Amino acid sequence: MMGTSTLVCAPIMAETVRKMVSDMGKATALGADLVEIRLDYLKVFNSNEDLKTLIKESPLPTLFTYRPKWEGGQYDGDEKHRLDALRLAMELGADYIDVEFQVADEFIDSIYGKKPDKFKVIVSSHNYQDTPSLEDLGDLVARMQATGADIVSITTTALDITDVARIFQITVHSQVPVIGLAMGERGLISRILCAKFGGYLTSGTLGSGIVSVPGEPAIKDILHVYNFRLIRPGTKMFGVIGKPISHSKSPLLYNEGFKSVGFDGVYLHLLVDDIANFLRTYSSTDFSGFSVGIPHKEAAVKCCDEVDPVAKSIGAVNCIVRRPTDGKLFGLNTDYFGSISAIEDGLRGSHDRGNTTGSPLAGRLFVVMGAGGAGKALAYGAKQKGARIVIANREYDRARKLADEVGGDALSFAELENFHPEDGTVLANATPVGMQPNIDETPIPKHALRSYSLVFDAVYNPKMTRLLSEAAESGVTVVSGVEMLIGQAYEQFERFTGLPAPKELFRKVLDNCL
Repeated sequence: MMGTSTLVCAPIMAETVRKMVSDMGKATALGADLVEIRLDYLKVFNSNEDLKTLIKESPLPTLFTYRPKWEGGQYDGDEKHRLDALRLAMELGADYIDVEFQVADEFIDSIYGKKPDKFKVIVSSHNYQDTPSLEDLGDLVARMQATGADIVSITTTALDITDVARIFQITVHSQVPVIGLAMGERGLISRILCAKFGGYLTSGTLGSGIVSVPGEPAIKDILHVYNFRLIRPGTKMFGVIGKPISHSKSPLLYNEGFKSVGFDGVYLHLLVDDIANFLRTYSSTDFSGFSVGIPHKEAAVKCCDEVDPVAKSIGAVNCIVRRPTDGKLFGLNTDYFGSISAIEDGLRGSHDRGNTTGSPLAGRLFVVMGAGGAGKALAYGAKQKGARIVIANREYDRARKLADEVGGDALSFAELENFHPEDGTVLANATPVGMQPNIDETPIPKHALRSYSLVFDAVYNPKMTRLLSEAAESGVTVVSGVEMLIGQAYEQFERFTGLPAPKELFRKVLDNCL
C-alpha cells in the first residue's frame, strides 16, 4: 500500500551553527525528510562560512528561512543583507529557500536565469489573526503563484476547527504545490491530514524546546501516533471530539489498532467548540466516525439522523458513525457499556469474571457524581442492571432533574460529603475533576469514602486519580477509568472498522501510555 508523498520537515531554530548541526542529526534520527534552517535564530551569523557549513553538514535536504520580525520572525536588520544571504544559500547548494510574499517578486526577479535545476523557491504568507474566507485564500494563492513561486506556503490561525476545511480545499484545488497549515490546537488536523489532501509538507518539532509556530506537534507523534506515512487520499478519517482534548490517549489506541489490522484509517484529536457546525462542515463520507467527549455528548444527540434507543434514553451520544451509503449519522452510547461492565467485573472480583449469572449491581445503591453525559450513561446503565440510583451534582437542580428521569434520589455535593451509604454501595465519578493537569483535585473528601464498597472513576488520565488513591487507602475496591475506556473502545473500534478489536493490543497500549 503506497502511503503519502507529503514530506515531514523539522524546523532547526538553534542560536549557534554547532547546535544547528547537532539538531539536524536529531531530525534525521526522528525520521524527518528535510530541515528548515531558521537563520534568524542565530545569535552570530557569518553568511559565507556558516551557510557552507550548514549545507555541507546537513544529512537531509535543506530549506533556508531568514524570517524578519514583520512576518513573525527574529531578524530585525538590513533587508538587502537578508535577501543576499538567501541568494547565497541558493548558490551554495540549498534545496529550498523560503521567501515572504511581500518581497517575492523582487527576490525571484533577482535570481532569474540563475536557479539551479532542482532548487525550489517557496513563497510564504503568515496570518497570525485568523483564516480568511475561501475566496480570499484562493485570491492570495493566485497572487503568490504569479510571483513565479515553485511552491506556495500559507500558514493561518485556526480560530475554529472548521477553518481548516478551507485550507484543505485550497490545497486540493491549487495548480501549484501548496503547503497549507493552520496554527493553534484547533489547526492540528491540518498538520496530519495534509498527507490525505496532497499538501507538499508538514512540520513538526524535535520534541521539547522551541516550537516554530503555536500548536505544532512533535515529529515523533506525527510519524508514530498518527502513522503519517500510511495516510493517502483514500484514508478514512476518525477522531475524538472534545474540549479540552489534548489529554486524550484515544488517537494512540485507535491508530495502533488500525495499523495492526491493516485498516486504512487515521484517528485524530479534534478540539471542537460547536459540534453541529463541525459535523456540517466535515460532511464527506471520508470523515467516517467520531468518539464524542466532554462537553459535547448531549448536543451530539441532536446532530444525528438516527440515535440508538439506549443513547436516546440516556440523552447522550459518545460515538457517531457516518453510514458510507448515504452519509447519514448514527449515534450510540458505548460509555454505558464500558463503565458498567468494568464496575461489574470489579464487584465480582477479577478472579470471578466467568460468573455472569445476574448482575452484581442488582439491588445495590449506586451513587453517581455528575449529571452530564457521562453521569447519565452511568445512571441509566446501573438502573438497567437493577441498581437504585442517587445523583450528586454541584448544581442540585441538575441532579434532581436526572434523578427524576431515572427514578432515583438527588444530593448536592455538600450533602454527599456527609452522606452515609448502606453496605455494598457503589460510588462513581462522572465529572472531569482530577483529570490531567489538575491531578491534585478530588470531587469528594477522603473521610467520606470509607463506607463505600467500590469506587469507580471515569477519569483515566492519570490512571490512579487522587479519588482512587484515597479510596484504596481507605480499604475500598477501586476501578479505574482505563477499564471503561478499554470496554467502550472495543465497541467503537468494531463500529468504525467492521473488524474485531485487537483487545490484547489495546490493553498493552493503554498500560504503556498511562
